Amino acid sequence: MAGNTFGQIFRITTFGESHGVAIGVILDGCPAQLPIDLDFIQSELDKRKPGQSKITTQRKESDVVQILSGTFDGKSTGTPIAMLIPNEDQRSKDYSHNTDVYRPSHADYTYDAKYGIRDHRGGGRSSARETAARVAAGAIAKLFLKHHGVEIFAHVSSVGKIQAPNLEGNDISELLAVREDNIVRCADPATANQMIEFIDGIRKDGDTVGGKINCIVKNCPVGLGDPVFDKLHADLGKAMLSINAVHGFEYGSGFMGSEMKGSEHNDIFLASQTGTPKTLTNFSGGIQGGISNGMEINFTVAFKPVATIMHNQQTINAAGEAAEIKGKGRHDPCVVPRAVVIVEAMAALVLADHLLRNKTSRL
Repeated sequence: MAGNTFGQIFRITTFGESHGVAIGVILDGCPAQLPIDLDFIQSELDKRKPGQSKITTQRKESDVVQILSGTFDGKSTGTPIAMLIPNEDQRSKDYSHNTDVYRPSHADYTYDAKYGIRDHRGGGRSSARETAARVAAGAIAKLFLKHHGVEIFAHVSSVGKIQAPNLEGNDISELLAVREDNIVRCADPATANQMIEFIDGIRKDGDTVGGKINCIVKNCPVGLGDPVFDKLHADLGKAMLSINAVHGFEYGSGFMGSEMKGSEHNDIFLASQTGTPKTLTNFSGGIQGGISNGMEINFTVAFKPVATIMHNQQTINAAGEAAEIKGKGRHDPCVVPRAVVIVEAMAALVLADHLLRNKTSRL
């Protein structure tokens, strides 16, 4: 199946299904002699794994990653890095009710229509289980970016209509400590408590809810991004929209910018004799003309409600006949707490790829 590879130089190919033997990723293009911190990679996977709290799916997966190739003496060798994550807690019987019935707002119908065959067990390849492979590769991308001083931080900025305050400009280490101190991964404690209570109520009602994740990138070098179709924000947008349940992406002023005048929206340069020029505002979100300008990159990703709900819904079967279905098994009432690390991983993969590509831009 096409569409399983992402990136040009720093490139990944993921494989596996939700209820298969394992999922995994092959990372090609990672420069040699990068220290590969396995404990860090595992800690990133632990942020995404199921069964973390009362507001996530109760599927139990340890998500212990195995590095099969591409490293020696704790460093990358410049050859493909293959990583494997075994599946341990599949309950395929939970999906026996939709063998021949299409779940509303899932990929059941579209996969069946496209390929003429589908794996009904957890959605097969369309399951968000696949994103664990991206997180593993994204962790190596983060290690590469750390070598260049680049920091990436994301957090849950809204759940339903509950909004966290704007945290742009704050110290990332402080935000990270707050985020990891609550199960919803919001960097504002008061808002986090509201979100947790709201999601838990949604879960008890057998329903789901959407939310947003805001991401900040600090110390990004100037010049990342290529004309015309590989603009940095275009590649970030594609990366985010490839994540399961993502329905929206905006950077900088986003849709709000359409309501402003040019005199309000222009980011005025501040005089600088040394170093990278700064701007008075950052409505550009750190990207101008599709190229990073050295300011903070700031974007937001919107996630729809998880499609599986524990209510009866009208649908159709494979013969096109009317049918009824009710969700069973273990599912997230809100996907955003576990998706924070996925957003960071995909941002890291884009930036690592563009940083390497930028080395060919001039003499």
